[in-house]
Amino acid sequence: MNDPKISGIAALNLKDPSLFRQQCYVDGKWADADSGKSIPVNNPATGEILGTVPNMGAAEARRAIEAANAAFPAWRAKTAKERANILRKWFDLMMANQEDLAKILTAEQGKPLAEARTEISYGASFIEWFAEEGKRIYGDTIPGHQADKRIVVIKEPIGVCAAITPWNFPNAMITRKSGPALAAGCTMVLKPATATPYSALAMAELGERAGIPRGVFSVLTGSSSAIGGEITSNPIVRKVTFTGSTAVGKVLLEQCSKTVKKTSMELGGNAPFIVFDDADLDAAVEGALASKYRNTGQTCVCANRLLVQDKVYDAFAAKLTERVKAMKVGNGMEPGVVQGPLIDKAAVEKVEEHISDALAK
Repeated sequence: MNDPKISGIAALNLKDPSLFRQQCYVDGKWADADSGKSIPVNNPATGEILGTVPNMGAAEARRAIEAANAAFPAWRAKTAKERANILRKWFDLMMANQEDLAKILTAEQGKPLAEARTEISYGASFIEWFAEEGKRIYGDTIPGHQADKRIVVIKEPIGVCAAITPWNFPNAMITRKSGPALAAGCTMVLKPATATPYSALAMAELGERAGIPRGVFSVLTGSSSAIGGEITSNPIVRKVTFTGSTAVGKVLLEQCSKTVKKTSMELGGNAPFIVFDDADLDAAVEGALASKYRNTGQTCVCANRLLVQDKVYDAFAAKLTERVKAMKVGNGMEPGVVQGPLIDKAAVEKVEEHISDALAK
């Protein structure tokens, strides 16, 4: 195991400081960018710099893809049980290091520590579940249309997969994509959000400890356009999965079409929260809080507007206002905080714009 570069993490009080990685994991090795350039990563609650990550580009992405392709035959040749045993170790290591992973997540993303702990558990569950489901990838025998024909469906791993993940769930969005891919016998190249890379790199560290073979799982940080461009244009990559904005998703779909890749796109949500006049208002308020304020409103399924019938509008608004006023806002590391910071200044400006627009109407 390589010694990590450690800086700016003393305040996190990690039990295992080696989980805080400031290098990328490519082809089973920890590496800096070819250019030597790096990107600072800050704590959105304090503005302090947590550390840096490599500013990698197309060349490094190409090497990771080629390494994933080289590792694919041996990984797919393992039995589903053999792959499941490795993934189970990955799951066990995640849960054994839940507190450290949660602290890293809160430091880079901002959500309250309690929410971060829940995300680690939630994220680990994808690894556990898909590890077991990998043993049950059944085919089909289909009745033939002619007496001398037999139709059999066999499900096989597609090959090298690439994942581009968002900053709002920097752990769970990785496990939800890598879990099924690795369980099925595919290899994966991951590009996490630049704002929240340390959760991904910690997952790579634990994956290495769990025995994931060299090249099967690589993590690159750096230029989204350069790395994404290589991922979408390289014919070795057979599947691209992305969670993020609709605008970026459209670009990726267009780019992937040139090599006819399979894609999975989880794009922007549009979620009204509706309260009818016969609703249980206390339950409606609880639902609104869960729907709107989880992760400081930064999820793709968060309600982006509340529609309330006239007869109960005032009563609902009063109850909701009372509950919102009681929320403690602050650094997610502090006890009792239920609303952490927004991810960056641009997010703050967007919310302020929405508020100004609403007040003007």
